[in-house]
Amino acid sequence: MFLINWLIMTIAILISAYVLPGVHVVGFIAALVAALVIGLINTFIKPVAIILTLPINILTLGLFTFVINALLIMLASAIVPGFKVDGFWWALLFSLVLSVIKSFLNLMKEN
Repeated sequence: MFLINWLIMTIAILISAYVLPGVHVVGFIAALVAALVIGLINTFIKPVAIILTLPINILTLGLFTFVINALLIMLASAIVPGFKVDGFWWALLFSLVLSVIKSFLNLMKEN
């Protein structure tokens, strides 16, 4: 199950990078590593960031979560060679497009 989700995330990253000119992925291996790093960041760092920013997140009715997602994507971009996001706004758009594509691919997996 983990491998299927990892592959779905990799494909979603490749599609998102193809659609968005501000996101660059060198190849399939870089997308695999980026998917792994983003998954690890979302598992370990994101919950801590959400809890630490809970007051501002409540104040903005959860919209600050988009900012956290963009910052975590930029962190992954700094860690993974071959995966580059040009700036904050591209990271924000990338996280939104990635979520939509990943949801669509997960829907396809269930059928």
